[in-house]
Amino acid sequence: MSQPIKVEKTVTINKPVEELYRFWHNFENLPRFMKHLKDVKVHNNKRSHWTTSGVLGGSVEWDADIIEDRENELIAWASVEGADVDNSGSVRFQPAPANRGTEVKVVTKYNPPGGAIGATIAKLFGEEPEQQIGDDLRRFKMMMEAGEIATTEGQPRGK
Repeated sequence: MSQPIKVEKTVTINKPVEELYRFWHNFENLPRFMKHLKDVKVHNNKRSHWTTSGVLGGSVEWDADIIEDRENELIAWASVEGADVDNSGSVRFQPAPANRGTEVKVVTKYNPPGGAIGATIAKLFGEEPEQQIGDDLRRFKMMMEAGEIATTEGQPRGK
């Protein structure tokens, strides 16, 4: 097995801890700002089913359990045994210095399997996992602060 890939990213959002925690805690909200996620279905207060975009229009799916949940502070999860994507992570919410909103820190770790699935996983998590997580957090910030995610779709492009 190859070495796990670990990514840590932090963003400061001008919203209270409680609001950000509550939004993120409903995992079904995550595909709204995480581009690689097609769908998350919450089965109960512990287990959820994740579907992500794969190569050639396919998808990769797995179940994950919340392994630690501290209200308004931390949500940690891990894929269940036998998942196609062995992964774990956490999101921590803490007041930003000088009462300037909330620091949101995401830590993810996954083990890319080898072979054909390895190629799917590389595509799933992007060539640059740090860039993808950073982009997700920027979209989360826009959504929570402005109520929408700014895009350039439909705007004219210079030539």
